[in-house]
Amino acid sequence: MRGLVTALRTLTVLPVPGKDAVRFSSSLHWFPVVGFLLGIIEAGCGYLVMLSGWSEIAAAGVLLVGVVVTRGIHADGFADVIDGFFGGTTVEARLRIMKDPAVGSFGAIALILLFLFKWVVLVKLLSLGLYVWIVAGVMLARLVQVIVASSLPYARSEGGTAAGFVEGAGALHIFVAILLSVIGLFVVSNGMLLPGGIALFTALLSAGLTALVSLKKIRGVTGDVLGASSEITEALVWSAVTFWVIFS
Repeated sequence: MRGLVTALRTLTVLPVPGKDAVRFSSSLHWFPVVGFLLGIIEAGCGYLVMLSGWSEIAAAGVLLVGVVVTRGIHADGFADVIDGFFGGTTVEARLRIMKDPAVGSFGAIALILLFLFKWVVLVKLLSLGLYVWIVAGVMLARLVQVIVASSLPYARSEGGTAAGFVEGAGALHIFVAILLSVIGLFVVSNGMLLPGGIALFTALLSAGLTALVSLKKIRGVTGDVLGASSEITEALVWSAVTFWVIFS
């Protein structure tokens, strides 16, 4: 259970009693579970605001709650990755830019566009009453973090904040996280295999592309990359399910 404590403390601002895991990588099993919880919180906020009938404000509320409950760490990671990957010409330069706490123009523009895109998709999801797929997107975003962390070496030789999660992570973490995610998808989709399969396939595709790009750009993974993978996956899963509903 220490792994769950560490996962909750890492991914949320929720006060959690207990001791952290001895090896932080052991908390990766629990990431989809924490994502499921976060998804319920975000979808619940959307549902409450939708009682007013104003889907645009409800969508903004979902995004705001997501940022507040996670301290915005994933959004910050996304901005840092965009700055580093597009602002640096060498591996060392990219890692140096990503470590800089200041957000550059690339990161700021990309973050605005990302949140605008997510807001548009959420407006549609909420107007259709598809709250369960908000939960699914948030959960699968944390699954992708596990896959990327378990598939790549840590990029910084001097170590870093996420090094403890990457070192020791492997195939078992991916297997357990996928299993828990499939169970979660079955619950939220009420056994509807096709949309659940679309959501899972989209998340796995996001994980694969993120890992490939990160390996090419910085020869590994960092905490910023894990955060970016989460933000990107949420947007892709939400939009994939939305398109399926519209065109099915």
